[in-house]
Amino acid sequence: MIVSKLTGRRVLVVEDEILIAVMIEEVLLDLGCIVVGPIGKLEAAMQLARDEALDMAILDVSIRGGYVYPVAERLLARDIPIILASGYGGWALPENLRDQPRLTKPFTTQELESQIRACCRQV
Repeated sequence: MIVSKLTGRRVLVVEDEILIAVMIEEVLLDLGCIVVGPIGKLEAAMQLARDEALDMAILDVSIRGGYVYPVAERLLARDIPIILASGYGGWALPENLRDQPRLTKPFTTQELESQIRACCRQV
């Protein structure tokens, strides 16, 4: 087994579309990551962002309960890198989150893996 920089990284997945959540989870597991979630509700995501030991997060911008912005801000305040996933362009994000890595839906597994690897280099 090849051990990479991603092996054992704890990654929060906040996604309320089950097929997308499963795809993200499969890619993360293939990379050796530990998946926290997936979570599809804002309140539960916020609790994990506050309390859970995490190395990075992949956040769907729009989930049940509203927008994921408070979760993103909490994670960034803890110096946990994030990747935002959305069908909208950067213009739709709050100004303070526009410089964060993004995946534009629909995205491929290759695009997802590339963003995860780039995010890991920040850690």
